[in-house]
Parts: sequence; structure tokens; C-alpha cells
Amino acid sequence: MKTIGVIGLGDMGSGLAKNLLSAGFDVVGRDLKPERMAQFKAMGGVPKGTPGQVGAVSDAVFVMVMNGQEVHDVVLGRSGLATTMPQGGAVILSATIKPSEARALGAEMEGSGIHLIDTPVSGGFPGAQSGKLTMMAAAANEVLDKFAPVMEAVSANIHRVGSAPGDGQTVKACLQSLIGAQFSATFEAAALAAKAGVPGQVILDVFSTSSAGCGVVNNALEKIIDRQFEGTGSHINTMHKDLTISMNLGEELGVPLHTAAAAMQIFHAGRTKYPDGDNWVCTRVIEEIIGAELHRDGAK
Repeated sequence: MKTIGVIGLGDMGSGLAKNLLSAGFDVVGRDLKPERMAQFKAMGGVPKGTPGQVGAVSDAVFVMVMNGQEVHDVVLGRSGLATTMPQGGAVILSATIKPSEARALGAEMEGSGIHLIDTPVSGGFPGAQSGKLTMMAAAANEVLDKFAPVMEAVSANIHRVGSAPGDGQTVKACLQSLIGAQFSATFEAAALAAKAGVPGQVILDVFSTSSAGCGVVNNALEKIIDRQFEGTGSHINTMHKDLTISMNLGEELGVPLHTAAAAMQIFHAGRTKYPDGDNWVCTRVIEEIIGAELHRDGAK
């Protein structure tokens, strides 16, 4: 394998492209935003005009777009990957979509000779840019073996979670229900500390060295106490969408998701009030209710 494609060159896809280039692959890509295409070209990638043009020259293509409809259009649309990719190639579905959408995509791709690897990722912007993502990969073992070098170029952990399309997305939906709850609890705890007059640095020091400390909590607190609510690579739309998928799966399976539902409402409030913000902006909504803000050197 020599040439790898990336469709979607935003915060996550640009990281995929960067690390594929660093691993020695030729990388072609496509994004709807001209500025992203320019940045991709500057890093050494080769921009293409359509997904089909990407697929025609690629041994495998990562699809890192926002939702299931976009995935369908990129893969099966009029100028989609499936119209040009050679048999034996692979679509690596790294976007997070509904499990049912991944299953439907797999069914439509049957008989095409193109493999589908359903492998949503975790690790966010830092993980994508550093090449340390966690992948939840679902495909036949021989397919995962064949494309392992490509996946290893962008990840630190590859978990084989199933063999069928939708298996990876199901695990991701479970994970996001947990991460959403961790986020929302952190936002509330930060607001509680602000109202009580506790400095943000104290909260970070204690939380990060306690049993509650973890990457999700620590990173969120860092952003909150430094008042970094935009441009951190973790746009609120993405987590809002992921929680919607988790809630949809819970409804489909009849599983009550009480804490995920509460997190969904907190993210809904944050997204409505601050549509251009990142995840941590939800804290600002709570702070505005209580009239206090958590800063690194003290509440204000």
C-alpha cells in the first residue's frame, strides 16, 4: 500500500493526513472548505476535486466527515468512492455515525469488492494530531490484518470489537454516553467551585490526582480555568451529535440512559447559547445562571 486518501480535512482529518504523511504514505484528500485544502497541500498532501478522484488512486480511504448522510454521499454518491476505488481497497469509516447507518452502508457495499472497516475513533483533536487515537475496528480479521499498517500510522490503540459494519459504531455510542456524563459532571463541579470561591488551580490539582482524574476531566478543567471556549479542536457540535447517537441507540434497544440524557440537555443548552463554542462552553451557561466564573487564579 502506497497511497491513502482522507475525506474530511478538519480538526480530526488533518491529523490523520499529517500522520499518514509522516509514516511515509502518499496522501490524497478532499474537503469542501478551500482553506483546509490549502493547508493540506502545504503539509505535503495532494488535493483532489471529488471523493471519486480520491478513490481512484487510493489503496484505502479514511472517511472523517460529520454525519451518516455525508458518509453515504462520499462513499455511494454520484462521484463517490465506490464509483472509482479498485477492488481490494478499503473504506476506513473513522467518522462517528449511527450503528444502523453503518450497517446500511455495509449492505449497500456488498458485492462491490471494496472492504468497509467500521472504526470510529476516540482521542479528539490531541489524539488525531499526535497519531495516538484509539480505534474501535470492525471487519473481518484478514481485512484488519491487511490494513493494519495504515491504521497503526494514526493510532496508539486498535481494538478489534467485531466483524460487521455497525459493531464499531455501537461501541463508540457506549463510550460517548460515558464521556458525555464525565463532561457534564465536570462542568457542574467547576461551576460549584466557582460559586464557592475555590481557585481553579486548586480544583485541577485535586481532581487530577484523585480517583476521578482522567484525560476527559483534566483536559476539560484546563480549558475551563483558562477560559478557552473556542478554537481548541473540540467543537460542541461533534459531542452533541455523538450524544444524540447514544440516545438513539438507547431508545432503539430500550435501555434507559439517565445520566447520558442529562448530559444531552447540558450540551443542548451550550450549543444553543454558544453555537460556535467548544465542549467546555457548557460551563459558561451554568456560570451565567449562578453569577460566578472559575479562573485558574480564583473565581470571579
